[in-house]
Amino acid sequence: QVQLVESGGGLVQAGDSLRLSCAASGRTFSNAAMAWFRQATGKEREFVAAISWSGGSTYYAGSVKGRFTISRDNAKNTVYLQMNSLKPEDTAVYYCAARWGSSYSTQEKNYDYWGQGTQVTISS
Repeated sequence: QVQLVESGGGLVQAGDSLRLSCAASGRTFSNAAMAWFRQATGKEREFVAAISWSGGSTYYAGSVKGRFTISRDNAKNTVYLQMNSLKPEDTAVYYCAARWGSSYSTQEKNYDYWGQGTQVTISS
């Protein structure tokens, strides 16, 4: 049984930084493409960032490129999202997602496993 557990969310001010973590268990993490999505209240869930199984390839949504960095530590079965220069519009529940057997995707329908989400709130 695959489990993804996010942590690191919270309430910070605009311009601050946060680092989210997603710990995976139940399957060989180093074979999984991983991604972060987010969902703001009243909006659809949207893609934020993705990383290949090796960590050698990453991809970002335009709204976060240059501010967010996705990374992974396969020895710790963990993927991270470093978020800098946070803005109020970054406020959302952030989810990590995993897929095996394919490269990463920006489409949520292509991910098989999801975490429960962690709330990130940015005050102005």
